[in-house]
This record gives sequence, structure tokens and C-alpha cells, in this order.
Amino acid sequence: MPLVPVSLRLRPVAAATRTTKARDGRSLAFEEWGEPNGFPVFSLHGTPGSRFNRHYDEGLYVRAGVRVITYDRPGYGKSDRQPGRAVVNCVEDVAALADTLEIDRFAVVGGSGGGPHALAVAARLPERVERATCAVGVAPYDSEDFDWFDGMDPENVKEMQWGLEGEAVLVANLEREAAEILARVAVDPSKIIGDEVELPESDRLELARPERQDVIRQAVNESVVNGVWGWADDDLAFLRSWGFEVSEIRIPTRVIYGRTDVLVPRNHGEWLAKNVPGAEVVIEDHQGHLPDPDSMFEIFRWLAQPS
Repeated sequence: MPLVPVSLRLRPVAAATRTTKARDGRSLAFEEWGEPNGFPVFSLHGTPGSRFNRHYDEGLYVRAGVRVITYDRPGYGKSDRQPGRAVVNCVEDVAALADTLEIDRFAVVGGSGGGPHALAVAARLPERVERATCAVGVAPYDSEDFDWFDGMDPENVKEMQWGLEGEAVLVANLEREAAEILARVAVDPSKIIGDEVELPESDRLELARPERQDVIRQAVNESVVNGVWGWADDDLAFLRSWGFEVSEIRIPTRVIYGRTDVLVPRNHGEWLAKNVPGAEVVIEDHQGHLPDPDSMFEIFRWLAQPS
């Protein structure tokens, strides 16, 4: 087996963490990965998640020619909470991070719970965002003539119904869920999603990759290091008005979804494909919620192209 160059090995991430201030004074923690001189791409983590969510092989970013910036959304990891936040509130945080890093133009990608946040940045920062990708992202809950829960695994439905009952109910249940997830991941990171969820085979295979082990442990532990507030605030934000309309988007945008996804069912991707103006739609016939390495490379290579 060939040796991996030192620069591309999984690095001790704690030493690389930096913080900056949001425009309202909150602390935001972030990381950088990949090619330092590459095209900047903000990668917005899922729900729950943290700044440590990234591809396990940093060399993929280097090959794609991208400088990837990840950050903890408010309430996750080392970022201060922003109670009552809407999806659109992430726009000012991404702008603050770009200002800190002296980045003028960039691309944005969000997966799963990060998808709506990436769309918000695309809609409200067109003067700075070259391209955007929403991968397996949810559709707005208040969309007309749309069954948000259709095809969704019962465990995810249950979580969102806690949110509909209010913050207190949601937080109490997520605290129990977080404890169970941490216990499973400590033994076997591939069990981050419990056996109660009937994942498609493609997702099971991706979770079983040994290369993912350290990334899953780091990301999961950091996501709830200060409680489940980020996770709860994400869920609540998805269930209320996002604060913007996807019809506002005018930049090149990709919508990606898997036909066998049970966490964010295909009908969400289909809704976004119809309602994001001019969206380039990528349908993964044989994938569920998790992309394979080839798909990841294509996602970042496309984002690095000039618009």
C-alpha cells in the first residue's frame, strides 16, 4: 500500500481550529482543509454536525483544487448559540467568516441539514457566491401541496414531530438521543445511525468504510460538546419560515438527491429541483443519503469552475 503524503493525512484537528466574531458579537469556530491556494468553498454541515464534518481524504480537496472552509453553526461545537435563529441567519455568519479570511468570491455547498443553509447563502449573497450546491437537502416545511414527511423514515419523522411540540420537548428528547449516539459511536462509528432506521445498502456501505471512523468520532463528539442546542435550533429552523425564498436564487446552483434516500426522501429533491430557478439537477439512482467518493470529487470540482 503506498504511503499517504504527510500533508494529506488526517491531521490533529484541534490545533487548527480558529474563531472569529459574528456581526452581533457571537463566537464562530471554523476550520480549513485542502489546497490553501485553491478556490474557496464553504461547506455547511448537516444536522447534527460540526466543523469537523468533511471528507476523510483531504487529498480529494487538493485534487479538486479547492480550499474548503467548515464552521460550527450557532449552538454546535465552539460556536455560540443564536436562539430562535432562522435558516437565513447563516448568511451573515458566512459573510463574516469570508471577511475574516479576506475572501471576496467563493462557492458554497451544504449537505442534508446544511442544504437549506447553502441555498440561503446562494439567494442572499449573489455578489460573492459563484456557485452553490444543495445535496440531499430538505424542502421548506411550509411548502404548499407538499407532504414533507412522505417517504421519510419513522425515526426522522418522530424527531421533527418533537420539534412541532416545541423547544422543551425537542431538547429533552434530543439529549437522550445524543447520549445514545455517543455511546454507539464510541464502540463502532458506523452505527452513528441506529439499527431502527432502515438505510439503503449504499448508505450502510459508506458508513462501514474504515476511513470514516476518525471523522465520524470527531464530528459527532464536537457537535454536542456544549449540549444539543445547535441540533435543536436546526430542527426548529426547518419547521418555521426559512426567512428567504428559493425563487430568489439567480446563481448557478446544483440540486443533488438520491432515489433511495430515507432520511431526506427524494420528493424533497424533486421539489427543490422544480423551484430553484435554473437548477442543474443531479439524480443519484443508486445512492441514498451519503455520496460515494467519486460523487464528492465531482461536487467540489464543479464548484471550483468559474461561473
